[in-house]
Amino acid sequence: MVLDIVKYGDPVLRQKGERVENITPELTQLIDDMLETMHDAHGIGLAAQQIGRALQLTTVDVTGVEDRPSRMEVNGEKVNPEDYMPLILFNPEWTAVGNTTEAGPEGCLSFPEVYGDVKRPEEIDVTAMDEKGEAVAFRCGGLLARAIQHEWDHLQGILFIDRMDGLVRADLKPEIDAIQAETKKALG
Repeated sequence: MVLDIVKYGDPVLRQKGERVENITPELTQLIDDMLETMHDAHGIGLAAQQIGRALQLTTVDVTGVEDRPSRMEVNGEKVNPEDYMPLILFNPEWTAVGNTTEAGPEGCLSFPEVYGDVKRPEEIDVTAMDEKGEAVAFRCGGLLARAIQHEWDHLQGILFIDRMDGLVRADLKPEIDAIQAETKKALG
């Protein structure tokens, strides 16, 4: 079922998600709904906060994105990231590999039509629990690393506009303020 995506201005986007310890049938259904919602919106990532649930759960799928390549290693072996998509990550954590950061364009389903450059580590190591409740660990780079960091931020109540350079954010202020005003009006 396609769910409504929460827009900027809804307080749930600023809530840190609760850790998930057990995969329940309700969570399995939520994963299916989040994947359907993400694909329907043509997104590459969706955090639980974006559908109104403050949980440590995100979905990521970079399949078919050719203009911004992704890299992935599992147990030190290079793999095709598309073989692991979609990724379902509960309680994800990440650490930067090396000191290389890169500015790159980002958008967000909670900020329709708003895009801006955000500086993030180019390569990261990720640990999480998957949809079966099993531990997963991998290294990734490129778009996949950027998407995971963007979604991890959502799980902490941090938004991509918080990571933007002040000048970039200032340029986008009218669009951001309009989304927030519309959301607050809709919430009553």
